[in-house]
Amino acid sequence: MASSKTTRGTAVEEADGGNGGKQPLEKSVEKSTAKSAKRGTGNPQDLAGLEAGLDALDAVQPKRVSPTEVLVQKVLPPIVAVAVVLALWKVLVVAKVTPDYKLPDPGLVWDSLRQLWLQGELLDIIWTSVSRGLFGFLIALAIATPLGLVVARVKFIRAGLGPILSGLQSLPSVAWVPPAVIWLGLNDQMMYTVILLGAVPSIANGLVAGIDQVPPLFLRAGRTLGARGLVSARHILLPAALPGYVAGLKQGWAFSWRSLMAAEIIAKSPDLGLGLGQYLENQRNNSDMAGVLLGILLILVVGIAIELLIFAPIERRVLRSRGLLASAR
Repeated sequence: MASSKTTRGTAVEEADGGNGGKQPLEKSVEKSTAKSAKRGTGNPQDLAGLEAGLDALDAVQPKRVSPTEVLVQKVLPPIVAVAVVLALWKVLVVAKVTPDYKLPDPGLVWDSLRQLWLQGELLDIIWTSVSRGLFGFLIALAIATPLGLVVARVKFIRAGLGPILSGLQSLPSVAWVPPAVIWLGLNDQMMYTVILLGAVPSIANGLVAGIDQVPPLFLRAGRTLGARGLVSARHILLPAALPGYVAGLKQGWAFSWRSLMAAEIIAKSPDLGLGLGQYLENQRNNSDMAGVLLGILLILVVGIAIELLIFAPIERRVLRSRGLLASAR
């Protein structure tokens, strides 16, 4: 009986590593599993149970967020931030820190918005810019995706086009407006050209960065299964590079929207219709600071809304499918 107790005590000390039972559970289970396998005395069912336990330790259990938590964590902070900005704005106006024609009262900006709505022009102005931006972005997506795949996989092309794409991404989009006007004139084709020159490098570079992070083992496994060329790109490269690709899409939309606003502010023509950028420039020409601030706010709100309604859900879904989100949001 004493020998049996001694044996059990020795086994416990070995599992604890001499630390009085304070060693992490994972290391103890791994040591026990290794010793049992080495001695050939472990029960296969016990080993399977131990492995399942280790998997359970590593797994992150998704947790559903209640509507109240969503309201407190997601909705309330932006509302509070906007309220603080408006309060500070009102304080500056009341304190007369600067003349009214430079910083109008928030109520005047609201009146400008209300006037646009009553005249039936608000939605038309927003749709003119949004339709151009989304259509130009889709064209950029169709061009940048195969371009990014080729640049990422062909060394010679990457050596030649890689630095050019990086340089184009850093070039301000407004620089393309004057040559685009000279080349194409004041029309929608000029607008889409500026959008493409701003968005294509961002999307392509995002895809290249995502492909660079794909483990080589995935490609070797695909070749073993017969996936080569376009099949490998479709079923292995693109799915594996999806997080980086989605990040590139978000950045591409930001560049598309910025490029479009630059083109609308600089290039004015009745044939182009009235978009947000042209509305902003018209209010500047009229020295209407309330209208100028309204144009800036509309550009900001629309850009953020597109990102939150389209790209943020896609990004969350991609990350959640890969277990990269701690909880379901």
